[in-house]
Amino acid sequence: MTIFEKLIVGRMLTKTYGCYLFGSATDLIDQQLEQFIKLFNEPVNPVDSVLGGRASVQINQIPGFGSVVIKHYTRGGLIRRLVKRRYVKWGKTRCQVEYEILNKVRDLGVGAPKPVAYAYQGRLFYKCWLVTREIEQQQTLARLSLMDVERASSVIGRIADHVATLIQNQILHVDLHPGNVLVDSGNRVYLIDFDKARYSYLNKDKLRDKYISRWRRAVIKHRLPEMLWEIMDSKLRKIDKTA
Repeated sequence: MTIFEKLIVGRMLTKTYGCYLFGSATDLIDQQLEQFIKLFNEPVNPVDSVLGGRASVQINQIPGFGSVVIKHYTRGGLIRRLVKRRYVKWGKTRCQVEYEILNKVRDLGVGAPKPVAYAYQGRLFYKCWLVTREIEQQQTLARLSLMDVERASSVIGRIADHVATLIQNQILHVDLHPGNVLVDSGNRVYLIDFDKARYSYLNKDKLRDKYISRWRRAVIKHRLPEMLWEIMDSKLRKIDKTA
């Protein structure tokens, strides 16, 4: 049994409402479910830039939760031209897996958005959504690095600490880059978009190098300040030596 198959036992409630199945840690009332479904069916504009951080999300107020972010799962690559929103159900849905991973990494002390609920519609072919609490007064590390290099460099050590925790627990965030890190007004950092994150069988040195390589490629590709990967590389290798 992998680490993700041991997740959140006894802390999940599921509920069917109309043709939607919801999962959450608390019992959702009809008013909340209806508002979620209304938002699920509203169009959203995808964000294609690394500076935008998230893609296909919307922010709204939900009674009992306050401001939340709703993530609409959409396909990428060439297949997006044929099938934009639907996935084949094979085991757990993508939204449930990401919901559970967020709970897991938060339990480990990693900065990440607090999950509220997940939902999907359909059986064999499904659409899905993830709801998390909004992190207020934030911007991506990518955007921050272009506006305030000194402030951006000051938070990379905290980001490296979170990545080191993932490495120690053999969790691979497959798309960790400066656009998927949020920094709030208090300089707290949050890793986002754990879609496709998984348990890795790589040894910890190779897993660390994989994180550094992915981070470096993104910095170079999007012409961000080189200090973003230089400091990350240095911090992760120092953490590794002292672990």
